[in-house]
This record gives sequence, C-alpha cells and structure tokens, in this order.
Amino acid sequence: MHHKASSEIFRRAKELRLRLTPAESVLWERIRANRLNNLHFRRQHPVYKYILDFYCHQYQFGIELDGEIHDQSDQKLRDLAREEDLRGLGIHILRFKNHFVMQETEEVLRLILMEVESIKKQCPPIP
Repeated sequence: MHHKASSEIFRRAKELRLRLTPAESVLWERIRANRLNNLHFRRQHPVYKYILDFYCHQYQFGIELDGEIHDQSDQKLRDLAREEDLRGLGIHILRFKNHFVMQETEEVLRLILMEVESIKKQCPPIP
C-alpha cells in the first residue's frame, strides 16, 4: 500500500495532514468517512517517494489537487514523471485544479465517481 515509502515521507505526510489547503479541506469534508459512495479515502497518503493528496486503496486510486505552481513548465514535467512512476506502481491518478474544486465541488465528486467506475471495469477492487 505504501510501496516502500521512507520514514521521512511518512513524517512529511503527517505534517501535511495538519495543514490542508482550502481546496483539500473542501474535498476532504465531502469524501472522508466513506461519505462518497462508501469509498474509503486517506488524506496525505505516502506512496513510494510521493505523498498523494487523497488515496483510495481499494481501487489504487489517487487524487491530486494542484495550485498555481503546477502551471509552471518545470513543475508540469515533474508532475508527469510522478504520474508515470505512480502508474508503474499500478496507481490511477486524477488531477484537479484547486479553483475547480472550490467552484465546482459537485462536478469534482461526479468525476471522481466516474473514474472509480472506469477503474472497476479495468480491474477488480483490492479487499
């Protein structure tokens, strides 16, 4: 589940859980405690050398929320490499801009459910 994440990554994830961004807080309130179709998400979840904003182990599905820094070309390249690494671990990733989460929360939830349905068709859930 953690794909050999280091103790440093676990420490950083714990710190990040204490200071969610506003967009992370909005989404977390809607998906925490199995509130979204009984899907269990973790927040700031360590995987390998990364920390996923939200992660559903049952479907190996991560959600990343992106602030303005992710619009910079060098960050876009790092994001692509990160997604490639995570896909190599069998993890599906869905990205949203922070402002989209804040302005279109219901649409974000609908897109998350659509992605889960797509993942279900590809492979069975992990118990």
